Amino acid sequence: MKEMTLKYGCNPNQGGARIYMNDGSDLPIEVMNGRPGYINLLDAFNSWQLVKELKEATGLPAAASFKHVSPAGAAVATDMSDTLKKIYYVDDLELSPLATAYACARGADRMSSYGDFVALSDECDAQTATLLKREVSDGVIAPAYTDEALRILKEKRKGTYCVLKIDPAYVPAETEHKEVFGIMFEQHRNNAVITIDLFKNRPTKNKDIPEKAQRDLLIALITLKYTQSNSVCYVKDGMTIGVGAGQQSRVHCTRLAGNKADIWWLRQHPKVLALPFRDDVRRPDRDNTIDVYISDDYEDVLADGLWQNVFTTCPEPLTREEKKAWLRELHGVSLGSDAFFPFGDNIERAHRSGVDYIAQAGGSIRDDHVIDTCDKYGIAMAMTGLRLQVSVSSTIRNKEFTPDK
Repeated sequence: MKEMTLKYGCNPNQGGARIYMNDGSDLPIEVMNGRPGYINLLDAFNSWQLVKELKEATGLPAAASFKHVSPAGAAVATDMSDTLKKIYYVDDLELSPLATAYACARGADRMSSYGDFVALSDECDAQTATLLKREVSDGVIAPAYTDEALRILKEKRKGTYCVLKIDPAYVPAETEHKEVFGIMFEQHRNNAVITIDLFKNRPTKNKDIPEKAQRDLLIALITLKYTQSNSVCYVKDGMTIGVGAGQQSRVHCTRLAGNKADIWWLRQHPKVLALPFRDDVRRPDRDNTIDVYISDDYEDVLADGLWQNVFTTCPEPLTREEKKAWLRELHGVSLGSDAFFPFGDNIERAHRSGVDYIAQAGGSIRDDHVIDTCDKYGIAMAMTGLRLQVSVSSTIRNKEFTPDK
């Protein structure tokens, strides 16, 4: 197929939407089911690049959950604890490594992943398709599907679920173009390869970054490569637990992603695991309720008697002191930033969410302050010298640094 007509553009009022290859060659994708839209394909192509690169960097099956051209979550296949299986609602399923990767990619930030587009690094098997079928999702892209997986996915959303097959051997042209306001932009693709060699420069007193932390830093940086700038990513145990994207201030990214990481950890508190949900409460409603329960607004919900809509009995609140005590137990988190940290306040916020390892570009005039703040908390930090911002003006040959605005 050399051209594909889409449902519509970014919005329903934008017609004439299509995709095609400038050189007249065939498209590298095949629509196995459904009809993709403009944003569906933006999510599909960006998320495919992310999981393909994660697989190449780690050797493990990878999955990503994308929403509006940024990842809500990404993960590689690792062992999942019984607690995570429970809070990700997969404790009743038999999971393949690929299904485990998607459960983790979606599970860490389930609210953001609601209605996601999914990317899988490997052939989609029946176990992954079964998990996909019961979640609210717009579509999936993978290099292949088993016959059983394709049958399962074609039944989703009354037969309209978008299923895309991509040629894993496809390599795009070196130069990419983008039109904005009728004006063409051109640049070399961001072909920077992210490897552990980027972690050699460790200016902090603590220079110990264990192998698993290096893997998690790889996941963080590769995820950031396909995230709208400014962006910061927290990773633990092979999965993102907080992605902060598209903020004008880097510290706001750090706070946003840190808050998500905190929520991920608080969802594992014994009081949360024991919440007495009514049987008729759906998974998305449980997710929303848990977010309210661990927030400071829950006492207002108790006062209004709204707990009766979701719980069989009224649960005791999770107090502020209990939350603080639980959050102090979070450690071993890795954090990546798509560009340098201009101030030490980012490190202060990251420390509160259990960050022990950091990878960032470096090159700020305040690097010494950032390093000192890391040393204050015993954090090991690598300066990669590589900037990963996703924007028209971003660069992959980062010899000089310009200040964040």
